[in-house]
Amino acid sequence: MDHHVMMRSVIFFFPYLLVLCLTTASHSLASQYNFSLRFRRQASILVSLKQGFESFDPSLDAWNNVSNYMSLCSWPGIQCDTSNTSVVSLDIASFNVSGSLSPIIGELRSLVYLSVADNSFSGELPGDIRKLTKLQVLNVSNNMFSGELNKLDCSHLKDLFVLDAYNNEFNGSLPFGVTQLSKLQHLHLGGNYFSGRIPPSYGDLHQLLYLHLGGNDLNGFIPAQLGNLTMLEQLYLGYYNNFDGGIPAEFGKLINLVHLDLANCSLKGSIPPELGNLNKMDTLFLQVNDLTGSVPPQLGNLSSLKALDLSKNSLTGEIPLEFSGLHQLTLLQLFANRFHGGIPHFIAELPNLEVLQLWQNNFTGSIPSKLGENGRLKVLDLSTNKLTGLVPKSLCSGRNLTTLILFNNFLFGPLPDDLGQCESLVKIRITIISQEEFLKKANKAPPKLSRLNLSSNRLAGPLPSSVSNFSGLQIFLLSGNKLSGEMPSEIGQLKNILHLDMSRNNFSGNIPPEIDFSHNNFSGVIPEFGQYSFFNSTSFVGNPQLCGSYLNPCNYSSASSSQIHNQNGSKSHVPGKYKLLFALGLLASFQKLEFGSEDILECVKDNNVIGRGGAGVVYRGVMPNGEQVAVKKLLGITKGSSHDNGLSAEIQTLGKIRHRNIVRLMAFCSNKETNLLVYEYMPNGSLGEVLHGKRGGYLKWETRLKIAIEAAKGLCYLHHDCSPLIIHRDVKSNNILLNSDFEAHVADFGLAKFLQDTGTSECMSAIAGSYGYIAPEYAYTLKVDEKSDVYSFGVVLLELITGKRPVGDFGEEGLDIVQWTKMQTNNNSSKEEGVMKILDQRLISSNNNNNNNYNNIPLIEAMQVFFVAMLCVQEHSVERPTMREVVQMLAQAQQPTTFHIQ
Repeated sequence: MDHHVMMRSVIFFFPYLLVLCLTTASHSLASQYNFSLRFRRQASILVSLKQGFESFDPSLDAWNNVSNYMSLCSWPGIQCDTSNTSVVSLDIASFNVSGSLSPIIGELRSLVYLSVADNSFSGELPGDIRKLTKLQVLNVSNNMFSGELNKLDCSHLKDLFVLDAYNNEFNGSLPFGVTQLSKLQHLHLGGNYFSGRIPPSYGDLHQLLYLHLGGNDLNGFIPAQLGNLTMLEQLYLGYYNNFDGGIPAEFGKLINLVHLDLANCSLKGSIPPELGNLNKMDTLFLQVNDLTGSVPPQLGNLSSLKALDLSKNSLTGEIPLEFSGLHQLTLLQLFANRFHGGIPHFIAELPNLEVLQLWQNNFTGSIPSKLGENGRLKVLDLSTNKLTGLVPKSLCSGRNLTTLILFNNFLFGPLPDDLGQCESLVKIRITIISQEEFLKKANKAPPKLSRLNLSSNRLAGPLPSSVSNFSGLQIFLLSGNKLSGEMPSEIGQLKNILHLDMSRNNFSGNIPPEIDFSHNNFSGVIPEFGQYSFFNSTSFVGNPQLCGSYLNPCNYSSASSSQIHNQNGSKSHVPGKYKLLFALGLLASFQKLEFGSEDILECVKDNNVIGRGGAGVVYRGVMPNGEQVAVKKLLGITKGSSHDNGLSAEIQTLGKIRHRNIVRLMAFCSNKETNLLVYEYMPNGSLGEVLHGKRGGYLKWETRLKIAIEAAKGLCYLHHDCSPLIIHRDVKSNNILLNSDFEAHVADFGLAKFLQDTGTSECMSAIAGSYGYIAPEYAYTLKVDEKSDVYSFGVVLLELITGKRPVGDFGEEGLDIVQWTKMQTNNNSSKEEGVMKILDQRLISSNNNNNNNYNNIPLIEAMQVFFVAMLCVQEHSVERPTMREVVQMLAQAQQPTTFHIQ
């Protein structure tokens, strides 16, 4: 090419090249500017969102400054997309957040994952969530959100496949809008206050794998359309719901179902034989309903079934022979029905059977002779039937049997010798054996045996001194026999005895001085004649209804329980619609107060709110004399409702008891619409708030141990020293209040129950308590006794040791503090390294390397408290200690030389 031509071409092309370079640079700068602008806007949204939080985890302080927007993708709880240009995940679960969720959340348009679970959010869920059109997971569970979820517009959330709103305070009807979510796989609306019927259109959610509507106030018929959810694996509709009709036969189409829980929801009619089609199912819970008829033999087709509970219904007929094919079955509970016929011998041949409870039926014939030969049997209760014959020899062949209950039958013959070697046995109730045979085996009595009921037999003659060999006995019942002679003094060696009944016999002579009358349910006047005149006052302590010369003098005057008093002791004429009640009958121990109902009403203002819960709102108030009080306003009572939101339980419980470590109920106000309970004020709030909040690091080890001991003393008083004995049923860290000196006070008795005089457990009509604290046996049998409280207290001890919440802190759905602790320590409570592994990191100081005092924590104390905690959370209630034993062991933990881990 000619040189001049080439030069002209270069000169001609150069302007285009320059324009191209400038354009590329300009585009790059514009892209960088847009990227920066987008990040800054997203950071600004998060800062605005945080302004609605009232309290939060300190790590969220990183959300304070918009100027820090370039590090947005590393902010706590935040994840960006792969190109680090947009926020796609906002996860602040268990960040201890309270307050409200701002509608500005809807401006984070790129969000795919949103979780605010396990916090204390309140108020309504913002409707602007509908703008998050890319959202796939929405989890708002375990908060205090309220209002009608039905108002949420779901029409734009087309990609949502998880919606979890469990355990909030949503009300109104179930949300219809979710039926527009064609990709939805997980829908959890349980544990709320939804009412009305289940929409039949829920049967159109064909992708659903998980559906939980339990624990609401639903009614009407269960729609047959739910049978169209053929991909469903888990279905929960029970507890608190009150359905009409029965189980739809269409459920037989749910061929992928693994877990079906329809317990305690007033179901009627028969069990559909179509359920026999569900051969993948491993759990079927239909207990506590009104089901009738016989058990369909088709259930024998459920070859994967591991747990079957049909208890507390009105079922009849015999156990189907087809059940012989249930080789995976570990739990079979048919108690409290009307079954008859014999117990089939194939029951003994089920290779994995661990729990068999058939009590309170009409079974006849003998107990299968091979029962227990599988070596796995743990619990056997065949009581209150019409069984005859001998007790099988193989019941404890695997040395796993803990509970054997066979009373109220027609069994005869001696107990098998092998039972005398059954060291795992901790609870036995039998009414079959002769006195000579039984007492001959006393020398090799299982040391863990804690409860023995021989009442209402025909035992005769003297009571041998060998009864002292039952060293672990806590409950010993001998009433209604023909025993005679003097009571052996050796009975005083039963140091662990809590309940001894020797009534309705022919004993004579003196009562042995080794027997102490303290801590029982005796009432009335102490006799002043005979041997009673030799006892001192300490022999009668712990019997609050006793009076006489050794205690308070008996006062035979009575006051009208209908009087209403003011602070001067005169009858009150309180104007308006409230009256301050000092019920002299119900609350005999209320003291005179220096304030009236008007002063209490002045406290009930929004700016005085210090807490909110499922039962109501708590306000702080100052009385005219300067005394601080806490006023709990219970939720209003629905017209015609039989529930009073815990008022009766709270008043009857706290009105009868006085203890330093139990919160003091000072008074209550009541009218037809509102109930107010007035308590002494606890400046440091609840243990849960302190331990899991910003101040948790200030709770040093010695303070934690002190709180544990004091709370245990309060519960011990309820279980052992009250009359009647009291079960709290909602023991948790949020119900342990702390005064200005961090002294612990057990509070919130809205779920409390009085323990039956027999000392036996009581069957509740529904699950009550708090998630993460509920004992295993309570969750599926609804049986509650004082050991249910012991389990919950064990969870509190684990919270004090680890600093973690009962649930939600362990990175795996469904994992709780008990399971996590066992995993971390390999289920060994005596290894130092295991305890160090779970210790709350806020307790650790780097300034001390002394192994005996691990970073300012006396390690041996921590190990011993952990040992007590693990005893309390034993899976089987009979293996847990009493609260009296817990107090003793914790007190000894402060004096390590007197405490030995067994």
